[in-house]
Amino acid sequence: MKRLSVLLSIIVVMSMLLAACGTPAAPATEPPAGEEEPVVDQPTGEKTVLNVWSFTNEILTMAVAFEKTHPDVDVVYTMIPMTNGEYQTKLMATLGTDQVPDVVALEAAFVKSYVESDFLADIGDLQQYADELEMYPFVYEVGMADGVHKAYAYQATPGALFYRRSLAKEYFGTDDPVEIQALLGDFDKYIAAAEVIKEKSDGNTYMVASNGDFQNLFFANREQPWVVDGKLTVDPMVDKMVETVKIFRDNGYEARATQWQEGWFAGMNDTLQDAEGNPKKVFSYFLPTWGLPYVLYPNSTSSDGGSTTKGDWAVIEGPLPYQWGGTWLGVMEDSAKQDLAKEFVRFCTLDEENLTNWATGVYTNEYLKAVDPTVPDDQYQAAGDFVGSQVVVEKITASFDDSEMSNFLGGQNSYGGFAAAAPSVNARLMQGSDDAIQRALNDPLNSYLEGTITLEEMWATWKDAVRNEFPDLIIE
Repeated sequence: MKRLSVLLSIIVVMSMLLAACGTPAAPATEPPAGEEEPVVDQPTGEKTVLNVWSFTNEILTMAVAFEKTHPDVDVVYTMIPMTNGEYQTKLMATLGTDQVPDVVALEAAFVKSYVESDFLADIGDLQQYADELEMYPFVYEVGMADGVHKAYAYQATPGALFYRRSLAKEYFGTDDPVEIQALLGDFDKYIAAAEVIKEKSDGNTYMVASNGDFQNLFFANREQPWVVDGKLTVDPMVDKMVETVKIFRDNGYEARATQWQEGWFAGMNDTLQDAEGNPKKVFSYFLPTWGLPYVLYPNSTSSDGGSTTKGDWAVIEGPLPYQWGGTWLGVMEDSAKQDLAKEFVRFCTLDEENLTNWATGVYTNEYLKAVDPTVPDDQYQAAGDFVGSQVVVEKITASFDDSEMSNFLGGQNSYGGFAAAAPSVNARLMQGSDDAIQRALNDPLNSYLEGTITLEEMWATWKDAVRNEFPDLIIE
């Protein structure tokens, strides 16, 4: 298959941080590492069986809702964790066999690898529904290769900037989102504001917790992808990213925490301390739509309950538009049930009623059990996930004026904030090799920031790593 060797070479690499860069399962969690057997929902009765594979329990909710509107269909839902690339490995093993699933879920970090291959079916006839619902372009563009539509997403995952209201008042005299956006509307302003915060706090408040928070922003705003005509290409925005993180490291604007580790989370609930035990604060975090309910909100209160920042946050577009994470659905080319599989994808990603129910909390556990009494007790979809249809978003945004997440943001409508950011997102540069190429830069970049290698050595080390991963790639 086209590009299959490239896909296989990056499967294991991509799996390592998927929990960090994809949309978390909601509300249940993945099985503990080491559980090898997939979780399979067994078929019942004389119905048409549709096999759906995913890496989280999330789409199981939609599968049950689909069965309610399609009572002659039994969706057999197989959930395989992404630990050590297990999901991708098992999926690849079904190719060319009668075990191939009909529908597959594809995470942002590896969706382009599958879309660029030959084993997903052309489902471009669903685009008419995407047009009717005014899907955000980046939502369906990610699922395209060479002009062919192979996957659609039910979510849009625009990124935004979350900041502490109390700290904004202390350092800038206002916590108003409009005024703070004006202060932080580009990276020159953002850097200048970081210096203000450092001076006024005597170095006790950092602008960000981790330099890793910047990568999605700069990578999303390149003019050229990583690979152009078979050649590795470094867009000026990549140079700008390296320059920016160097400024933040050298000037003490970032807490030097590592994303998804203790220090990074500690900044969300005011329990961050330096090596000497001195208390420190973090002013802002770059997070996408799912980062609010699944990352910032649950970590805003310390484990002992003694410190909380709930109600002290606000959200703005920030200095650059970007997107982070998401889940796409595609139909396997070898599926014997192409029409039914496409209908499932349409229902999940391009059906107005389903997207509305998904976003507004209609799919409670009681709702699901009324359809299928065997549904787990912890299976449901809470309100707040940001969907990919502008038509739906416009209709339901006002319903979040007094939601739990809006209260968390000091009364600000979280849905409205993401709706403002989403139209600016562009994901056209995404390629299947992105994750491996970008991950290869992490260690050399950290060594450069620590001062153990020069800038030239950083680039050389990175290119060597990319060359090992993609030996056919032209690298100068």
